[in-house]
Amino acid sequence: MTDYTAPVTDLHFLLTQVIRADTLWSSLGLHDADVDTTNAILDEAAKLCEQVIAPLNREADEQGCSLVEGQVTTPEGFKEAYEAYCEGGWGALGGDPEFDGMGMPKTLVACIEEMLQGSSMAFGLAPMLTAGACLALNAHGSQALKARYLPKMYSGEWSGAMDLTEPHAGTDLGLIRTKAEPMEGGAYAITGTKIFITWGDHDMAENIVHLVLAKLPDAPDNAKGISMFLVPKFLPNDDDTLGERNAVTCSAIEKKMGIKASATCVMNFDGAKGWLVGEANKGLAAMFTMMNYERLTVGIQAVGAAEASYQRASAYANDRIQGRALTGAAEPNQTADPIIVHPDVRRMLMHMRAFNEASRAFYLYVASHLDIAKYTTDDNLRTQSEGRIALLTPVAKAFMSDMALSATIAGQQVFGGHGFIREWGQEQYVRDVRITQIYEGTNGIQALDLLGRKVIANNGQWLKDYCHEILLFVSGALSIELKVYAAQLAEQTEIALALADELITRSQKNPDVIGDSANDFLHMIGLVSYGYLWLKMAQESHQLLETTHQDQFSADFLNAKQHCCRYFFNRELPRINHLVYCIKAQTDDLMAMPASLF
Repeated sequence: MTDYTAPVTDLHFLLTQVIRADTLWSSLGLHDADVDTTNAILDEAAKLCEQVIAPLNREADEQGCSLVEGQVTTPEGFKEAYEAYCEGGWGALGGDPEFDGMGMPKTLVACIEEMLQGSSMAFGLAPMLTAGACLALNAHGSQALKARYLPKMYSGEWSGAMDLTEPHAGTDLGLIRTKAEPMEGGAYAITGTKIFITWGDHDMAENIVHLVLAKLPDAPDNAKGISMFLVPKFLPNDDDTLGERNAVTCSAIEKKMGIKASATCVMNFDGAKGWLVGEANKGLAAMFTMMNYERLTVGIQAVGAAEASYQRASAYANDRIQGRALTGAAEPNQTADPIIVHPDVRRMLMHMRAFNEASRAFYLYVASHLDIAKYTTDDNLRTQSEGRIALLTPVAKAFMSDMALSATIAGQQVFGGHGFIREWGQEQYVRDVRITQIYEGTNGIQALDLLGRKVIANNGQWLKDYCHEILLFVSGALSIELKVYAAQLAEQTEIALALADELITRSQKNPDVIGDSANDFLHMIGLVSYGYLWLKMAQESHQLLETTHQDQFSADFLNAKQHCCRYFFNRELPRINHLVYCIKAQTDDLMAMPASLF
């Protein structure tokens, strides 16, 4: 079984050659982030993920978490791995320096997130949820709450959890019933039940800080009546030592398809003491501060698992002896050839690699705009990046996770029957990745958000700005071979713009057009985006190959970029033609059949 190898070389290539992170960070005043520092951080993170966390992934999936007398126990080795993670200061990497964080940019933090998720999605969820809770708290919490909780959460001594969903309220959070009653001294008594709470309880950190959505007694009975509250498992004393246990308990751990080594908890709040985060009835705004980052990180999760699946599939394809090449024996001295000689196996591997590497470039592209929006002093640049983030966040979450599932299924298929057997680990990646299409907003909701809110409601302006950037790039100086692909991408980009205008007009007469076309439209924008980034990667690798004495990246690495780009444009980008046909069909086949016939 192949060990996980963090994709450090590819991350370094993307940061230095495609994102131009050193120039970006310098322009934003992030002088603590530079190439040398980045290389050291990537290398150290790789060691932790490869040597400490990844070896736990398979057995932890078998063992799972257990709940005994209200206390969740994690799989063997998780607690020690978490201690190693905390000792390395990894939880503080992107944190606010005012509260003992390191203040590193998202473009760097995202790289570490992929390594962490690729080594073990179940384990990686714990720091991921803490980071999300820290973002919401830092953006909306009072100075007193931030000073008390953020340093402990950055250090990992205290972890974080987000408590949103209830048995009857998932996507429609306006239906939540959890109540918050005012108490003396400015605190609130929180009462209700939350489900699907990832790492809602565990034994790795000494305290767990829950950010809970609840309604005040006089709140509107809809989404405008939601507030956010900080509810710790243990109430801190004035000296920040842990005091009495709060009225927060885990009553059950969900039995689920994947990420079995993480505790997905049913959490009960029985008059638990909590504090308001942000303004009353503004809890959704506080939650969505976190969501842009978390939805991107869910996509990164999926990429990490898909990359691990590819690594195993590639190694297996080169080792597994079965059959002969159609063109004659490739290894005549052996009884059969390795299955890498078969075109169908290569089709699956190329599919995996083309989407994995484009996804990696895409999440770094989105992360770069998160950095710009956060740190720039140029108001126009900030506005432009905020528009790009709004437009592409649903694509990052949904398209990346959709393609990651496709990739992990292909990885399983490369193994044939062995891919269906748990021993080889490929089926775990399929099971684990599946959740990324569901949580943090299902992919159908992401598609509706993209088309309905980010394109139609915006009259296509954010999309036009983004497509203009793509068209400007493809009209620039590219190598001769890439000019063919540039023309192909320019045509598809123009089609996407024209389709957006058509959908804006059609939706005014029939709102169901949005739901009917949303998923196909999101995949179209995803393919255009990946084509854009493959051209960038191919152009940069071509220039490096032409550069004398270039020793940053091997010729094999750079040539592989050229091959993958060619494959993507020949085999994957043309999928747009089918999506366009479906969107333009204007049939009523989805809504015509009466509900009673389903």
